[in-house]
Amino acid sequence: MPSMDNNGHGTHVTSIAAGNGRGSGGRSLGVAPMSDIMVVKAGPVSERGFIKTTQIMMGLSYLLQKAIEYDRPIAINLSFGNNYGSHEGRALLETFIDDISGLWKNVIVVGTGNEGSAGKHTHGVVTDQPVTVEFAISANESNVNLQIWKSYADLMRIFIISPSGIETIVLNNALTRQVVNFGTQTKVLIFYGEPAPYNKAQEIYIEFLPLLGTYVESGIWKIRLEPQDVINGEFDMWLPASEAVGRETRFLNPTFRTTLTIPSTAARAITVGAYNSLLNSVADFSGRGFTRLERMVKPDIVAPGVNIVAAAPGGGYSTRSGTSMATPFVTGASAILMEWGIVRGNDEYLYGEKIKAYLIAGARRNPQTVYPNMNQGYGMLCLEESLQRAAI
Repeated sequence: MPSMDNNGHGTHVTSIAAGNGRGSGGRSLGVAPMSDIMVVKAGPVSERGFIKTTQIMMGLSYLLQKAIEYDRPIAINLSFGNNYGSHEGRALLETFIDDISGLWKNVIVVGTGNEGSAGKHTHGVVTDQPVTVEFAISANESNVNLQIWKSYADLMRIFIISPSGIETIVLNNALTRQVVNFGTQTKVLIFYGEPAPYNKAQEIYIEFLPLLGTYVESGIWKIRLEPQDVINGEFDMWLPASEAVGRETRFLNPTFRTTLTIPSTAARAITVGAYNSLLNSVADFSGRGFTRLERMVKPDIVAPGVNIVAAAPGGGYSTRSGTSMATPFVTGASAILMEWGIVRGNDEYLYGEKIKAYLIAGARRNPQTVYPNMNQGYGMLCLEESLQRAAI
């Protein structure tokens, strides 16, 4: 069904991967300009303006079904992510991506998100002493949620202290919904999760809502974790991604690692961070690895993602930055590798993990830098070298 690109994101991303450069006289070509393009627009969005996980899954499934129908290899670009989940690579969407990556001749390329310097993640360890985490809620926030992820085996008491000094009663580790009012301005909902069939970690989900009025109480909030029976003690906390809350809503002592957005944590996805090609340095906003607990190497590689010129809706060009812009560089590169291997008959098995292996092998690396690392993964995209490695 014909559809309009309302904000230009999809047009820009598609142009980087496979734009024909017609509007620029051939100057602003995409990486794989001769590629055929299929585009799926997810929607309608939820009441809060966000795409549902099931919509992403349906879109991926549709694209793969069409590739099988047309008997064509496919490189799928997913410039999308959010902070909700354990970041271990085991949530529903990540598992789905890993599963369908084993079907047909495909690669799925996902950006790490723009949360690297956003202050929306923190990490800590509870041993025999309580740990207090401070975070700011900025003015005019109508809804803020916070996730705590920890080992289900660890028992901890949780206290919440408001900016005005109101402290909760001790919250019990029960698999129930609890509601606490902080004065007359804020209501806090707490949900204790249980392990899932695909994830043994525990989530404690905390949502801050207005009680009387329009906005949550702004200022410095605190969460204190008090040990009861702790075996491992590690915990991670995430606030919503930057698109969902104000810039000043953040942890006071953030942890910059494991700022990957989901589903870039999927094991079989090709995960892409962003670097500044003029400065030859990783962009500060680029989501960083590794994954939680098992420390799976993510990103796999980085690609240009700062001040990228590409097509805009309705004609003309615009300049944008983000890992959304870096991802289609790798998607286009993957398409060229698949065209060389599968379409031209040089390697009929050049898809999936094999594409990832050649991209990693061909990546440019600084001799003074240790690889893989949390910022760049295995290095910077270099399609020429990857093609040479594939041709050996």
